[in-house]
Amino acid sequence: MVHYIIVVTVFALVLGHAPHCLSSKTVGGYLYPQFYDHSCPKAQEIVKNVVAKAVAKEPRMAASLLRLHFHDCFVKGCDASVLLDSSGSIISEKRSNPNRNSARGFEVIDEIKAAIEKECPHTVSCADIMALAARDSTALTGGPSWDVPLGRRDSTGASLSGSNNNIPAPNNTFQTILTKFKLKGLDIVDLVALSGSHTIGNARCTSFRQRLYNQSGNGQPDYTLDQSYASQLRANCPRSGGDQNLFFLDFVSPINFDNSYFKNLLVNKGLLSSDQVLFTMNGGSRELVKTYAYNQKLFFQQFAMSMIKMGNISPLTGNKGEIRHNCRKVNA
Repeated sequence: MVHYIIVVTVFALVLGHAPHCLSSKTVGGYLYPQFYDHSCPKAQEIVKNVVAKAVAKEPRMAASLLRLHFHDCFVKGCDASVLLDSSGSIISEKRSNPNRNSARGFEVIDEIKAAIEKECPHTVSCADIMALAARDSTALTGGPSWDVPLGRRDSTGASLSGSNNNIPAPNNTFQTILTKFKLKGLDIVDLVALSGSHTIGNARCTSFRQRLYNQSGNGQPDYTLDQSYASQLRANCPRSGGDQNLFFLDFVSPINFDNSYFKNLLVNKGLLSSDQVLFTMNGGSRELVKTYAYNQKLFFQQFAMSMIKMGNISPLTGNKGEIRHNCRKVNA
């Protein structure tokens, strides 16, 4: 497996994208990859080892950990709010529509946190653990690697409404999805590149059923979905029942991080409506889909940059927030 280590500054110049956005000092905090070099030098090694063990046991876990970081950053910033269980005044984001019955990987984060607390107590945030786990999940499945800016702290609250409203949904229109990205400081390039994470992982029948039977409320299937592919999907995703049945987001190479996802969109075989609209509903995103479908190296470069940019959404730094001892609850 070829792993790409991305030198962000070089590619920012080459691609002409995300120049100031990647400066850790300009995006709400002082994040830098060497943050734990002295306070917890084994932190990154511990994260990688636990993630590797979890992904070896269950390949799907790579996508779950990547998605967890995404669902965290889109709600109040990358502050580990998604990990909090309900307690006292906190209503957990795990109850939200995007997370209920689908967000997973919490036990892996718990295992990493326990191991790190043993090595260097009260030092490494749950938010940073998630950012590292997302990077390692990508690299372990054949995708790019990158230096993760670190130094985030953990929130002392959650936002159920933010989770319900801010995270793009599988049946959102292209414009709604783009707006949700732009509200977080991300652009159309980030949208298409980060959607490429759907090259690994699964989706539930309930998240794309409308495409098979009633896309526009007229009882007709989605005409942008390849019909032979649609009939295969109907076999395990009936009109009613089977809500939790799982389907590969990328049926070509479901556990390999590559650019097959974009190739599937070119032939109308994107599983979710939110995937296929990248090719059918906007000229700019269509060209990006084509670019990444034909050039995996360019996709990997941009994915790494966009992940760093996403990881920089409103981090808590300095004296804000806390370093949680247990990722599931705020400190007593």
